[in-house]
Amino acid sequence: MKKFTFKGVLDGFRQSVQPQATRQEQEIQEQLKADHFKLQKTFRHGFPFSPTSFAFDPVQKLLAIGDKSGYIRILGRPGVDAHAKHEGESECAVLFAQFLVNEGALVTVTADDTIHLWNIRQKTPRIVQSLKFQRERVTCIHLPVGSKWLYVGTEKGNIHVVHIDTFALSGYIINWNKAIEVVRTSHPGAVIALCDNPLDANKLLIAFECGLLVLWDLKAKCAEIRWQAAEAVKSLAWHYEGKYFVSSHTDGSICSWPTKPQPKPQSQVCPHAKINKDGIAEKCKPIYKVDLKSSTTGETFTIFSGGMPSEKGSKSNCITVMVGKATTVLEMEHTVCDFITLCENPWPCETQDPYAIAVLLQYDLVLIDLLTPGFPCFESPYPMDLHESPVTCCTYLTDCPSDLVPAFYSVGRTTTSKKSCFSEREWPISGGEWSPASCSYSEIVITGHQDGSLKFWDSGAGTLQILYKLKTAKMFEKPRGGHVASSHPNDTDNPLAVHLIFLCSESRRLCVAGAMGQVMLFKFRKCESTSEVLVLEIPILYENFDDIYGTSPECDFLTGHQVQKNESSESDKTECNLKVRFGAQRKPPGFQSQLVCLTTGPNRRNVQVTSLCINSSYGLMAYGTEYGLVIIDIIQKICLLSVACPDLYGAHDPYSRTPKSPKRIENKEEQSRSPSSDQINWMALFQDPDHLQCPALICLPRNLLLV
Repeated sequence: MKKFTFKGVLDGFRQSVQPQATRQEQEIQEQLKADHFKLQKTFRHGFPFSPTSFAFDPVQKLLAIGDKSGYIRILGRPGVDAHAKHEGESECAVLFAQFLVNEGALVTVTADDTIHLWNIRQKTPRIVQSLKFQRERVTCIHLPVGSKWLYVGTEKGNIHVVHIDTFALSGYIINWNKAIEVVRTSHPGAVIALCDNPLDANKLLIAFECGLLVLWDLKAKCAEIRWQAAEAVKSLAWHYEGKYFVSSHTDGSICSWPTKPQPKPQSQVCPHAKINKDGIAEKCKPIYKVDLKSSTTGETFTIFSGGMPSEKGSKSNCITVMVGKATTVLEMEHTVCDFITLCENPWPCETQDPYAIAVLLQYDLVLIDLLTPGFPCFESPYPMDLHESPVTCCTYLTDCPSDLVPAFYSVGRTTTSKKSCFSEREWPISGGEWSPASCSYSEIVITGHQDGSLKFWDSGAGTLQILYKLKTAKMFEKPRGGHVASSHPNDTDNPLAVHLIFLCSESRRLCVAGAMGQVMLFKFRKCESTSEVLVLEIPILYENFDDIYGTSPECDFLTGHQVQKNESSESDKTECNLKVRFGAQRKPPGFQSQLVCLTTGPNRRNVQVTSLCINSSYGLMAYGTEYGLVIIDIIQKICLLSVACPDLYGAHDPYSRTPKSPKRIENKEEQSRSPSSDQINWMALFQDPDHLQCPALICLPRNLLLV
C-alpha cells in the first residue's frame, strides 16, 4: 500500500506547477474578439418601480402596467411576462395605457405628451406609431371597444380625435368654448374624463375639472345636455342601459345623473361620511375612481377607490364594493394607484358580469374575487416578491443537472400549503402562450435574504419562476432579548441574514453562511425525516507566531510591521448567543439540515465568514473567516483544521509580503523538519496578499489533511 506523506504530495504539486510555466511562454493564438461578445438584458424581474398606469384586455386576458421610468410590463398566464421600454424623449412616466381589445395592440401616453401604438403580437413588444402633441398636455384618453377613433382630452379643455389605423389627428376637434357656451364665463379647466354612451356611440360624455359635465353629440357637433356639479369631478362611469351615469368627486361623494337636463343630480351619497353629534357629515377624502357594472342576476356593483374619512389616523388605501345595500371595504397594504373591474362581457351595452377586481398598488398587484362570499384575494402566481425580505446575497448556477429543477419544483409544491384566506378559483389573467422548454440548459438563481431564508428560482425560461423556499430560522431558538449580541453593529438587528451560499449541484449538498458566523450544511432529500442537528462549536485561537515557529523559510517577506495581537477590553467581549434548537426536529422534503458550525474568534467574538466552499468528492467543507480558516469533514462531521490567519501568513504583515512558489531545499534539514510547517506554508499559497481574511478556498483531499 502506497504511503502518503506531505513531502511526497508537495513534490508532486511542485512538478505539476513547473510545466505550466513553460506552457505559458508559448504563444497563444487568440481567436475570440470583442465583436464576439455583447452585453444584453435577458429579462427583468420584480414589481415595476413606481407604477403609474394600468390596462386590461378582457378578451385576450392580458394585463399591462406602466411605470415612472417608461417601462411597460405585460402579464398573462404564469410564465407570460413581457417587458418593453419607451426610448428617446419618451423615456419618462407612462401616464395612460389602453388596449385595443382583441387586436394585439396597446396605446400608451407618456409624460412628454406623446401617444404611442404598440404591437404586442410578437414576444418583444415594439412601437409602430407615435404622435406627439406640441402645444397641449394630454390629461386623459378614451378608446371605445371596437372603435377606430381615439379621443384625447387635454389640459386646455379641448378634445382631439386620432385615427388608430393611420395614427394621425383628424380634423374633428371639440373646443372647450363650444362645449360650455353660455353656461360659464370662465375656462372650465382640463378634461378629466371621457366616455361614450353605451347605447349610442355618437354621444360622448365629457367631464371638466371645474365640475362641468357635457354630453356632446358627435354628429350634430354640439352639446346636447350640460350639468354642473358642486364639487370637482374625478371620474365617470355609465350604466349599461345608457339611461344614467355616475360621477365621483373630491369631497368623497358619488352623484347619479339622468340623461336629461336638470340642475342637480338625482342622487348624491357619501358612502363613508360619518354623521357627528351636530348632525353634520364629516369631510371625506376624494373618490379617485368609480366604476359601475351589472350582472345577469340584476345586481349592480358600484366599485370605487378612496372616499374614506379625512380625520387623522384614517386609512385611505381601500377599495369599496357596494352591491345593493351591502357595502364591503377591502383594506390594502399599500397606496392604491388604480383598479380595473374584470368582466366576462367586454361590450358596455350589455350586462358585463364582473368576476374580479384588479388593483394596482404602489408595491403590489392584487386581484379580488367577486364571485366568492367575502371577496377573498387570488393567490398570485407571479414571483413579484423577490424583496419580500431584503436580498443580502445571490448566486447563479448554470448547466445544472436536468433533474435538479424538477426536484426543487416538486418539493416546493409539497411544502407550500395553500392558505385558506385565498380564493379557490383559478388566476383570471390567463392570456398569452408560454413554452417552458425554451432554454436548452438549466439555470438556477439562489437568493439569500435578511430573515435567513433562501429562495430558489428557475431562470432558464426567460423569466424567474419560484421553485422552492428554505427557512434557516427554524433551526435556531428565538432570542429572548429580541436580537442577538454581535460584535458587528450592522448585523445586530439581522443575525440570521444570509451572507454566502454554495451549492454542489451533483451531490445536492448546500452550505450557507450567516451574519453571526454560523455555517449550515444541508442535504437534499425528497422524503420527510426526523433527526437532530449536530452542532460544532469551533473557536479560532492563536498565539504569537514568532514564539513558536519563527520566520517561515518558504516565503520571502518585505520589511513591514509585525502582526500584533490586540487585547480587547471587557466591554468588547461578546459571546455568540445564537443557539440551535435542541432535540429531534421534523424536516420537510427539500434541503434538510445536517450540521451547524458556530465559529468564534478571540475573546469569543462573533466572526464574519468571508469565503465558503464544499467538495463532495472528498467529503470536505471549508470556510474562511476574518480570523482564520476552518475545514470540516462532512462525512464524519468533525473539524479537521481550525487555524488562525497569523499561522497561515507567517510572522510578518501579509499586507506587505510578496508571495512566491515553494522553494525546494535540497539539504538534510528538510527531512527532520515538522510536516506542520510544510502544511502551513503550502496553505499560504492560496491566500490573497492584499487582505488579512481568507478570500478564497480550495478543498483538499481528506486523506491529505488526516496524515
